[in-house]
Amino acid sequence: MRRQLFIACGLVAMLVAGGCATQISSDVSTFGSWPADRQPDTYVFERLPSQQDQPDQQRMEDAARSAIESAGFKPAPEAQTADVVVLLGTRVTASYFSPFDDPIWWDGGLYRPRFGHVGFGGGLGRGHIFGLDDSLRRYVREVSVLIRDRKSGRVVYETRASSDGVLQLTPALMTAMFQAAMTPFPGTEEKARSVTTPLVR
Repeated sequence: MRRQLFIACGLVAMLVAGGCATQISSDVSTFGSWPADRQPDTYVFERLPSQQDQPDQQRMEDAARSAIESAGFKPAPEAQTADVVVLLGTRVTASYFSPFDDPIWWDGGLYRPRFGHVGFGGGLGRGHIFGLDDSLRRYVREVSVLIRDRKSGRVVYETRASSDGVLQLTPALMTAMFQAAMTPFPGTEEKARSVTTPLVR
């Protein structure tokens, strides 16, 4: 009975996190020296050699476009006439929940059905856990925006946003996180602060 209750609660949490959430909070850090008297003008996305002709790159640009333009930039009709060039980046890191993070739920509690046993020794290393359930996986998601002055090549603005959860970096999450990353523009604050943005599907 206890196991069924735990599974049901887990499914509800997954639905809330993955299907019913209407907003997301990201930790945003910004750097640079955007001139106080400079107005946003035209932009063009820059692609590194490794990013050329990559479907993921196009999806990333599509996700970031509304955030860039909401900050006041407009797409340049031709790349060579752009005021700034914008370089995007994303990263996702996977990790597992540890049952030892919350001992209340361990030692015969709700975690027991989800783990085989804990091995100590035998060449496997102390604390190795067998039978990890994929539903305990979490992801740290990160997006970054780098803005360079096209004529001088100087970086004039850099911003990063990160969040974590049970979902990978879906297009909806990517769009919301790029929006969070550009929200402080043109202000800068190296110390991360929480920014909440709508999660639209």
